[in-house]
Amino acid sequence: MSKKILVVDDEQSISTLLKYNLEQAGYTVTTAEDGEEGLHMCLSEEPDLLVLDLMLPKMDGIEVCKQLRQRKVMVPILMLTAKDDEFDKVLGLELGADDYMTKPFSPREVVARIKAILRRSQTIIEQSDVTEVEDANQVTIGDLKVLPEHYEAYYAKERLDLTPKEFELLVYLAKHKGRVLTRDQLLSAVWNYDFAGDTRIVDVHISHLREKIERNTKKPLYIKTIRGLGYKLEEPKVNE
Repeated sequence: MSKKILVVDDEQSISTLLKYNLEQAGYTVTTAEDGEEGLHMCLSEEPDLLVLDLMLPKMDGIEVCKQLRQRKVMVPILMLTAKDDEFDKVLGLELGADDYMTKPFSPREVVARIKAILRRSQTIIEQSDVTEVEDANQVTIGDLKVLPEHYEAYYAKERLDLTPKEFELLVYLAKHKGRVLTRDQLLSAVWNYDFAGDTRIVDVHISHLREKIERNTKKPLYIKTIRGLGYKLEEPKVNE
């Protein structure tokens, strides 16, 4: 069964181009022309991936992204924009987008990005109950349990709602627990293409992870900032 992709862009030429190339790559594609329609279709059709333009009528891409994440809809999002603006890039990713491309772009590159995002997401196991699963590569750190094979993470036995990028970052930190990892190392490992040198992306996602696994984000017990270097995931100390 082919993966479903929703393209939300008010430029008909862009939507047509993406629809054609994605269908040629074997995907099922639907389109929307404004943010409100895109949000409604995403909630009702539950696509496997959302291609979302930043500047849209009625509701912009940032607001669509924000509303989806607030509703715990973790669909992978590839954000598009005509503005080559670093602030927009960081803001979009801060609100939960998984990747970002600036127009004009090559349709072939868009297809490659989408394939990469879906590859990272395809191991997600849908579970209707809260029963925890085990996997051979799981990492347990204090009350945090990370299960890479099942694409799941738990904190205090509650399943965490993580975007694909947040999960990838957590897995990398967990597999290297106790080691100091520089921002450049994390950028290279988790964002292995694009955003070269833009370590703010790492800081934004670390902040998101802390909000989900730390009781006090100002005094984190798990993800420690190593001043001047980067971050380290470690066992929480009882006396902290």
